[in-house]
Amino acid sequence: MQEISTKPYLLRALYEWCTDNGFTPHIAVRVDNQTRVPRQFVRDGEIVLNISFEATSQLQMGNELIEFNARFSGKSHKIEVPVANVLAIYARENGQGMAFPVEMAPGDADEVLPSAQDEYEASADAPAAHDEPVSEPAVSAPEKGADEGAKGGKGHLKVVK
Repeated sequence: MQEISTKPYLLRALYEWCTDNGFTPHIAVRVDNQTRVPRQFVRDGEIVLNISFEATSQLQMGNELIEFNARFSGKSHKIEVPVANVLAIYARENGQGMAFPVEMAPGDADEVLPSAQDEYEASADAPAAHDEPVSEPAVSAPEKGADEGAKGGKGHLKVVK
């Protein structure tokens, strides 16, 4: 019998920890053909999703799939994320959470953001998606050194409120 991964259990535990402490849980997701998200909000093959109670409806965090309904630019979408594609879960307010390794299956590099027509591509009445800022996973923020400002370089992270 194959052992069940600990990842879905850790995701559910950290989601509960975030909500119990009044934080807003977010997940960073690697997007491929098995991931059902609005493609116009995907940047560099990844998307960050707010999975708080206020931002979702019918949230189900199973062992294989995270499913919920959410609104993007006022339009409701059914979201389906394979647990294997979750890169991280963290609290928006303080960046605390956990990152996970995601192994790319052979051929996945070609499948990320397919050019084929997708049912979630921006419709004619939707606003331009490129005007919407998308936050980077907050778990990457601690990698910066404390003396980053001394180098004079501008950070690559965007602040999204």
